[in-house]
Amino acid sequence: MVQLYNLHPFGSQQVVPCKQEPAHFCCGQDELFVACAAASCGVEVFAVREQGRCEPLGSFATLGAVLRMAHSHDGPSEHTVQLETDEFVICQKPVELLGEESKSCEIPIVLESTGLATEGTEYFQVRYLRFTPDQSPFGFCEDTKLHSLQLLPMYQTGSSVKAHGETENERELLSLFCFFSLPHVGYLYSVGKLVELISTYYYSEKSEQAVLTPQFLHVITSENLQCFTVRCSAAAARDEDPYIDTTVKACPPVSLDVCTLRMQLFIGPRAICHFKNHVILLIKADTEDITERRKPTRRMLSRKTGGIKSRKNPDSESGWNLYIVNTVSTVQLYREMVDYSRTYENVKTESCIHLLSEAHLLVRAAIMDPGFFKADDKEELLTAFRESCAFLGDCYSRFDTKDYHLALPYYRMSGLSMMEVLERVVSQGDEKQKYERGFIFYLTHSLNEDLNEELSQELTTKIIQIFYLTEPVQLPHIICTPCMRNVCPSTAMSYLQKTEKIVPSVVLTLTKAFMALKMGDLMMYKREMGSYKETVLAFGFIGQPKLLRQHKEGIVIPTEFAVHLKKTQPGLLVAAIVALYENSKMELEEADTFFKTLCGSSENTVPQLLVDFWEALLVVCTQEEALQKLLLRLICQYVCRISKREFPETKPLKTTEDLINSCNHFGLIFPWVISIMAVGSPSDQDYPEDISKLQSILCSQSINVASALPFLEPLSEDGNVGLTIRVLCSTRLGKYEDSLDLLLNKCPDAVVLYAQHELKDDSLALWWNKLLPELYKRTRLTGNYCPVHISSLKEALSVVTMELELRDFLNVIPEDGTAAFFLPHLIHCSQRKPLT
Repeated sequence: MVQLYNLHPFGSQQVVPCKQEPAHFCCGQDELFVACAAASCGVEVFAVREQGRCEPLGSFATLGAVLRMAHSHDGPSEHTVQLETDEFVICQKPVELLGEESKSCEIPIVLESTGLATEGTEYFQVRYLRFTPDQSPFGFCEDTKLHSLQLLPMYQTGSSVKAHGETENERELLSLFCFFSLPHVGYLYSVGKLVELISTYYYSEKSEQAVLTPQFLHVITSENLQCFTVRCSAAAARDEDPYIDTTVKACPPVSLDVCTLRMQLFIGPRAICHFKNHVILLIKADTEDITERRKPTRRMLSRKTGGIKSRKNPDSESGWNLYIVNTVSTVQLYREMVDYSRTYENVKTESCIHLLSEAHLLVRAAIMDPGFFKADDKEELLTAFRESCAFLGDCYSRFDTKDYHLALPYYRMSGLSMMEVLERVVSQGDEKQKYERGFIFYLTHSLNEDLNEELSQELTTKIIQIFYLTEPVQLPHIICTPCMRNVCPSTAMSYLQKTEKIVPSVVLTLTKAFMALKMGDLMMYKREMGSYKETVLAFGFIGQPKLLRQHKEGIVIPTEFAVHLKKTQPGLLVAAIVALYENSKMELEEADTFFKTLCGSSENTVPQLLVDFWEALLVVCTQEEALQKLLLRLICQYVCRISKREFPETKPLKTTEDLINSCNHFGLIFPWVISIMAVGSPSDQDYPEDISKLQSILCSQSINVASALPFLEPLSEDGNVGLTIRVLCSTRLGKYEDSLDLLLNKCPDAVVLYAQHELKDDSLALWWNKLLPELYKRTRLTGNYCPVHISSLKEALSVVTMELELRDFLNVIPEDGTAAFFLPHLIHCSQRKPLT
């Protein structure tokens, strides 16, 4: 554990001008209340000014000696509950109990109203917590007596509300911490959904009292005031953002060792409390103690200093004082901690990181304070926060540590550009400089994230040198990144040729070809492109899709590679763009622009290669909104080409069967749809792929049919194609009767096949309530001239016979029907379900 004895959290101190010896004191708002000792029965009130100066405001008498005081704001935002009892619970081992289990202690707690109008008692609740620390090292004696218990809330940062024309901070509880202390050890718990021990504090001497703040733990012993660091801000930061430990954000761990910032000598500390940036300290020493302390001594300031044992006459005259000790500003202490860390910079790596982490948490705690947004030093704190992130980034990038990856999130939180980080880490002109894993990790991620930062040619050359020495396999990928667009092609080619001898790859060859194009050397370009088969090269583009495009003022311009691939391997070009989209490297609209530019299409023309891309994209699309957008685009394109009788300019890459087999957004085409198309006119067969793909989408469960209706309107009267589309839409919308009417009127051949496929479950009754009467009526009108009606009627009767009871079947048979026609079905029904 790092011990920061040379730091100075305590600044100047002021004496509170009390008239009588204090017994108890507390702070609230900007006032200090001091209760007199013994039987004086009075309370003095002081106003606390800047630098801890105290001005008497007055005093008032009490009805008896004050036993305890506490201050609370009115309203439901802050409350103090105090419990005094002589009962105690002995447990066989350390336990932490929550909720109902803790009620077994049988110590009643009752909430009493204060009578204030703003009390809001309906928001109050009692929650039981019980802690039993490990007392085995001490046994049951004075050393196990609990002397300090405190709940510390921390609030959500960044929220504010308007009230009476002014902005006020809205204090939304984020985390709650519980601290309690025994004479030799203190325990800090996070109290949320779970009770979790955060830190354990071991004191060098027997403690008298302790007080917890979001930044420090202050402890008094018989002869000094001690200051320890705390982990509340680290825990609260993770409560506020559970995903804080990522490549974007980071925070020092809760488990970080606690540090002793200072041990300040005092004569007889008796009581302590904390208020804003002040520590209020009651000093009461016996005369013998004062005399003893005035003797010359060479006592060293150390954690092993023992308590004073010279108190022989407790009744002797005592001296006392009440001090307000000012704690130094967060920024000042932060600067001191940063300066102190430099002593470890080249000696103890972990100690340096530990100190800078302490400084970071100190500033983070100040920023999480509800009063931060109105603080005079707000900008200083934000600057210190960003600076602390930069210092931690430097540590993790320069030192060989197991947590080297933290260089990336800390540098990001610092707000430094990549150029600024490079200037901090890279020594100019030092060819033998060693680069640690943290720096390479930061640089690799930053370069590969398409940052809109253009590095100078000098820096790009330095980056090429760094990766050639540390990770040559990454070199072709790094050269292709947008930040490296100013790279010197000849320099890049030189290092690529050296790298090829160590780690050859298809991507490296393609990168060399790309540099040859930038140099204008077409012979070298052709030579590099001819070194592998075209199929292998195409897969190389998928491995490094940035080679397919260049960035210029936000517009995507296809490169020579994309043009070459379009002519030779269009399917693999589509696959490469799908990979870009799937990895969030290209937006859908950007991909559309890419293909339109590549194919030279006009604004209103959709090239077939773009349609191929949309079809391929459905296989990997997972977001519902993007899925519906893609499906509607495809529907519009299919409908447009079918209605205008336009053929695609190139052969589609995938057939309907291919799409059905590879993508569940294309469904199997229903048998009744195939039946309708089989009796269609020859013109319906001119565009079989567009028609079947459109029908396949409507046969799937993916498309929102209601939103697709306006786009399908051009095909509503288009022969059997239009009929299938209309019936599919009516069916998907649950309009089965409309579908039956359409088929009975337009294609009775398919009506029974439709009914067998669609009329099930809730729509089963349509067989006898709708279809059977309609078929009988139409059969009577056409007689033997329409065998389709007769065969369909027989099929319908076969289904109804199997589904209905005999009595119900008799009711649906028409009274004017031919007995010979219905008799076989009646006999079959009676044999299956006899009339009772």
